[in-house]
Amino acid sequence: MKIFLTLLLASITFISATAQNIPIDFEINGNGADWTWTTFENETNPSLEIVPNPDPSGFNTSPTVAKFTALQAGQPFAGCETLHGAGIGSFTIDESNSIIRISVWKSVISDVGIKLVRADNWSLGEIKISNTLTNEWEQLEFDFSAHMGNTYDQLVVFPDFNARTSDNIIYFDGIYGDVALANSSTNVESNFKIDLFPNPSNNFLTVKSGEILNGYKIYTFTGELLVHNNVQTETLTIDISELPKGIYLFKTIHDGQQIIEKFIKK
Repeated sequence: MKIFLTLLLASITFISATAQNIPIDFEINGNGADWTWTTFENETNPSLEIVPNPDPSGFNTSPTVAKFTALQAGQPFAGCETLHGAGIGSFTIDESNSIIRISVWKSVISDVGIKLVRADNWSLGEIKISNTLTNEWEQLEFDFSAHMGNTYDQLVVFPDFNARTSDNIIYFDGIYGDVALANSSTNVESNFKIDLFPNPSNNFLTVKSGEILNGYKIYTFTGELLVHNNVQTETLTIDISELPKGIYLFKTIHDGQQIIEKFIKK
């Protein structure tokens, strides 16, 4: 009996250490809307609000989102955080959750930061990425693969990591959401185009463009990042022979905008 109870306790501990409540979509029956979010270093610390989506015409058609008012008098690193052990739960970073995506709607260009914190308040610090679009939804991607094996129980978001000259309102949503297949930022100028061929392909995929592409990433259709390369080139050939058969997403950056194309591995 003693051995059984010990094993049961160990199992419960393991499960609680790997449970993660995602995606954070701020919907009534989803995650995030009823969590306790604490605002910090933001002068009077106005609360995080859950509000109707201000721009459902873009790729993010979610009915409700989070609204953060970054005050001019607040610190550049003003943000909001979940309670330790509540909300997002306790989880260990592995291949399945090392990429964190977040959708943001901002009127200014500035860094967005995400930080994961352990139960004892230890952290490796925030990762910051700037938005490239204003007044429309944009999906940002944070790579936490350097945190593999670390267990966390708190999420911290810095929506406007910036020395502000005015109060800024930032909306965010879809934390740990799937890759945005119809991201409005893919609507680049009509004379710009990338070609993927052959498509479908067995072994090699050639990418051709008339202008320099700033790196590329390949995802599964459900949003799992498989390949990440920072090469800057107009034309490249990618070996996809080891990918299982299926539909994949090729994502690249051109002139500060994201372009996403589908291809098939047969």
